[in-house]
Amino acid sequence: MKRAQKRGVEMAAARRLLLEHPGVVEGRSYGMPSFLLNGRFLARFRDDDTVLVLQLATIGERDVLMELDERAFFFTDHYRNYPAVLVRLAEIPPALLGDVIKECWQHVAALPPKRARRAT
Repeated sequence: MKRAQKRGVEMAAARRLLLEHPGVVEGRSYGMPSFLLNGRFLARFRDDDTVLVLQLATIGERDVLMELDERAFFFTDHYRNYPAVLVRLAEIPPALLGDVIKECWQHVAALPPKRARRAT
C-alpha cells in the first residue's frame, strides 16, 4: 500500500530552499519582493505568502507539473502565456518543492546574466 506523502511547506522553509542555491538573493521584481539569480527573476511569494511563483523553462513544464500534482500546481490568466507555475505551499510535498526549485534554479542559472539598467 502506498503511503500518502506529507504535504505542506511553510513560507520560511520555502525561502530557505530558494536561498540555499548559489547566487540566489532576495530582491525586487516589478516592485515586488522576489528571489533573483544573476539579476533574473527566479521566484516570488504572492497571496499573503501562501503561493510561490516559480520561473520555468517552458509552458510545457508547467503542464507536466500540473498533471503530476493538480493540488499543488496551478496558474492564473495572468501567467497563461508565461513560463511560470504557481505553487500552493499548503499542498506541496516538501521533497517535490525542493526538486522543482532545483530545476528552476538550473534553468535560470543557464541564462546569461541580466545587464543592469543604465541610469538616464
